[in-house]
Amino acid sequence: MTNMPFGFSSQDPDDPDKGDSSQGRSEGGSGGNPGDNPFGFAGMPGPGGNFDIGQLGQMLTQLGQALSHSGGGQSGPVNYDLAKQLAVQQLHNNQKTERPSQEQVKAIEDAVRLAELWLDGSTSLPAGVRSVQTWSSVDWVEKTLPVWQRLCDPIAQRMSSAWLEALPEEAKQAAGPLLNMLGQMGGMTFGSQLGSGLAQLGGDVLTSTEVGLPLGPEGTAALLPANIARFIEGLDRPISEATLFLAAREAAHHRLFGHVPWLAQRLLAGVEEFARGIHIDTSALEDLAGKIDPSNPASMQEMMSSGMLEPKTTPEQEAALTRLETLLALVEGWVDVVVADALGDRLPGAEALGELMRRRRGSGGPAEQTFATLIGLELRPRRMRDAANLWRLMAERHGTDARDQVWDHPDLLPDSSDLDEPLDFADRWGSSSDLDDPIAAIRRAEEAEKSSNPPNHQDDENPSTDQDEDQGPDNPKP
Repeated sequence: MTNMPFGFSSQDPDDPDKGDSSQGRSEGGSGGNPGDNPFGFAGMPGPGGNFDIGQLGQMLTQLGQALSHSGGGQSGPVNYDLAKQLAVQQLHNNQKTERPSQEQVKAIEDAVRLAELWLDGSTSLPAGVRSVQTWSSVDWVEKTLPVWQRLCDPIAQRMSSAWLEALPEEAKQAAGPLLNMLGQMGGMTFGSQLGSGLAQLGGDVLTSTEVGLPLGPEGTAALLPANIARFIEGLDRPISEATLFLAAREAAHHRLFGHVPWLAQRLLAGVEEFARGIHIDTSALEDLAGKIDPSNPASMQEMMSSGMLEPKTTPEQEAALTRLETLLALVEGWVDVVVADALGDRLPGAEALGELMRRRRGSGGPAEQTFATLIGLELRPRRMRDAANLWRLMAERHGTDARDQVWDHPDLLPDSSDLDEPLDFADRWGSSSDLDDPIAAIRRAEEAEKSSNPPNHQDDENPSTDQDEDQGPDNPKP
């Protein structure tokens, strides 16, 4: 976890995006420098300045106006209306809102249709695409926002509650009504950061599944032609090849997400599990009660930006992150192998495009960096090449049907140790009966475990309650 999500790390006063965190602030009459005053309100003294009760009233009025103009009455820890507004505005400012042409729409529909035909020969999983859409960057923001809400809510909620729970009671009492205002202010701050992140991702992402998660509507294959054109700049390949290559990757992802019913839920649950592990170290907060001045709102802002309230990575989070990254690597590795087999010699630039995508994912491109900022963890399949080697070995040893049967149940999936020793994993699949019915193999293993630990029937015939009644100081057990 390299970047603290939702503005808990120190902010750069020269960051132009920070000045846009509230649509209505300018209407409140701001005239100061946001880097010198808490929350960017006018007339408030910086740290150490003299406090004026009239200025506090002015600050509260401006805060109320900002919350009103930015949807401050929203429920939940993130102001998603503000996030969407800022994302669309930044995309417009960066001139990344090109609408797809009819030619691009037809080209993408044809590419997905052809990719599905070729994929039929490289995987036993049937087609998962039910509709094909061509998106602009703004379309991507609007269509993926519901899934981002599910991803961001648990982390934003936990971040907000964790540092508040860590405050000593004296500090909570000293802060008084400021804590309630900071709750709404936090929703605006989170929404502002989410909006900036979505704008960056929307201007860079190529398909709806590129980050490895099913962000778009179920069964909808979506490509962004304007971003694809920017992606292949400097690459000596025609855009038609890149479109077909990316259409094959998108369709392969949808085969997994559409026919492995537990996969999407497990990926999203992994993010939620990571969020539940967020914990604030209270050892550094013992002297906060004396440092918060209720007459100076800047003291609370200083505390939040000092790093004292940043959560520490816990062993539980590390374990959750390892499981999540392994699952992402398995998804991306499987897609790599299936797409490479499907395209083969049919697409001259497939190998070069595949290597470009692997580098883009493995090195932590703009998508991964933005994702790290948004939810505080790097969803980067670090072991994607290892996973691809395992899937390729499984196909060589047992065939594509057996390889794809590994997805029948989550308990069958390789773990990180299997990526270290793919040959051992492939050897464990050497029994033909297990390959024919892997679920039956799991049940046999469970039955074998039960038989190795038989129940104590003597205890069943003599329940503990009866023994307790019969036993006592005067009536010991014979």
